[in-house]
Amino acid sequence: MNDLAIQIKRDIKLKIMTVGVDKTPVIIIDDFAIDTHDIIAHACAHAEFKALDNTYYPGIRAPLPKNYVINVLQAIYQDICHIYNIPQHLQLKPQEAYFSLITTAATELNLLQRMPHFDTSRPFYFAILHYLNNDKHGNTGLFRHKPTGLDKIETHNVEYYLTSAQRFINNNGESAQEYCIRSNEHFELYQQIEYKPNRLVIYPGQLLHSIIISPEKDIDPNPETGRLTANVFIEFT
Repeated sequence: MNDLAIQIKRDIKLKIMTVGVDKTPVIIIDDFAIDTHDIIAHACAHAEFKALDNTYYPGIRAPLPKNYVINVLQAIYQDICHIYNIPQHLQLKPQEAYFSLITTAATELNLLQRMPHFDTSRPFYFAILHYLNNDKHGNTGLFRHKPTGLDKIETHNVEYYLTSAQRFINNNGESAQEYCIRSNEHFELYQQIEYKPNRLVIYPGQLLHSIIISPEKDIDPNPETGRLTANVFIEFT
């Protein structure tokens, strides 16, 4: 079933949300696919979900069908290049592509899972997030680090951010044993990207972000009822 494709609407309409101090573009496309039934059915019937060792994601993941990834990238490749001013000599290289489900209870989270995170400090790395299930689930939250004022972690400030974050923890203690779903003394929740079924979101991996977990609905290993998303990570190198 790795050849499962998805049909993208020809007249997709992009909405650009500018976020943070640098007014970083975030691309939002509603009603992205003509129909998500087949990709959801594939996740329910064929995807082999498991926890991965090389990630702090608080749940389980399964590989996405290759043709789904190809279809998505073909539909949005040129828009990403234009909106983010990707240098023409760089080539798109897919990094990872997963179905994702949140399964970790708040009591089991480690420290880094209780804090907003960034994917990388490299400049041309992007997360592509496709909200799939037809229900109300937790949004994606964008955060600002209060001690430094940073909401975007780049190569020139990553050490400053990490040092400052560790100093705050040393001086004030670890964050509460819960998901970071609101502002606290360490981070400010300044923007949310609403979960809508069949919404595609594209954002740079440098942005500090976290899932605004709704524990009663989102922590669920069942792809029919849980917060099922398709996550594709790409980099231009």
